[in-house]
Amino acid sequence: MRVACVVWSVVVATVVLCGCGSHAAAAVVEGRATVARVIDGDTIVVHVGGRDEHVRLLGIDTPETHKPGTPVECFGPEAAVHLRDLLPDGTTVRLERDTVTRDRYGRLLAYVFRDDGTFVDLAMVRDGYAGPLVIEPNVAHRGEIERAAAAAKAARTGLWGACGGFHVAGGG
Repeated sequence: MRVACVVWSVVVATVVLCGCGSHAAAAVVEGRATVARVIDGDTIVVHVGGRDEHVRLLGIDTPETHKPGTPVECFGPEAAVHLRDLLPDGTTVRLERDTVTRDRYGRLLAYVFRDDGTFVDLAMVRDGYAGPLVIEPNVAHRGEIERAAAAAKAARTGLWGACGGFHVAGGG
């Protein structure tokens, strides 16, 4: 609970210090949202604050399926399907911010939790559909995500067994 308070303080400070908006802007980057659709294994669209926002799940990376000029990577389509299974359209989620609000593509950066408490980013790693991706300074859940990845890799779960790891071309 104390961590959530610290994270919320960071959100408010970030919004105020960068002049990015008002209290309504803070609600957009942290709080409840509804899943509109899954784009791929680590990107979703949610309806929040009266509009649709692309959200990049923090702390994880999945094989590519839509990156221009690159082939579909091994287990990329499976990762997208698994995220759709975890987050069907209409699912209510809680978005938890870390330090940086958006990536270079304008997507919100957030950890995603279902109403039943499932930490979706962690589930993707634990189930072998994603690996850890640390982009400093967003490290709030780094330890638990890295431990889940090590366990999935050791057990050869998901992409670790099917592909030998990340970013292998020719998957499907």
